[in-house]
Amino acid sequence: MSRPVLAASIAVFREGKVLLAQRGKAPALGLFSLPGGRIEPGERMADAVLRELQEEVGLTARIAGFVDHVEHIEHGPDGSLVAHAVICAFAGYWTGGEATLSDEAVALIWVDPLDPGDLPMTRGLRDVLRKAHGLVAEEAIEAA
Repeated sequence: MSRPVLAASIAVFREGKVLLAQRGKAPALGLFSLPGGRIEPGERMADAVLRELQEEVGLTARIAGFVDHVEHIEHGPDGSLVAHAVICAFAGYWTGGEATLSDEAVALIWVDPLDPGDLPMTRGLRDVLRKAHGLVAEEAIEAA
């Protein structure tokens, strides 16, 4: 690996809940996270996250805004670098489709963003969910 992978994820809100996907592939195999994936060369982050959402779980969404970035750095037992990704996290609103499983998302669950339970989650996800909830709540207040 010569450089970190740039990726994007999205906290999709529907009726006050947010969608989490259990990862079917490494890194973070088996952990719950937000739908998302790699940003392709020449692709805008917002376009990439909406494409990945459609490809990974079959949903469409409208982006509410940028939430935060998350750095995922994973080392093997010998200390060697296994994975390094910088993930740009967005928040958005569900606009269509029904969540469907794929080889990348082997389980899907809609949860309360402020109380997602004791699911095994990727590092930093609880903080991203809290910030995403704050962003969409603020937008709702401004729209009222």
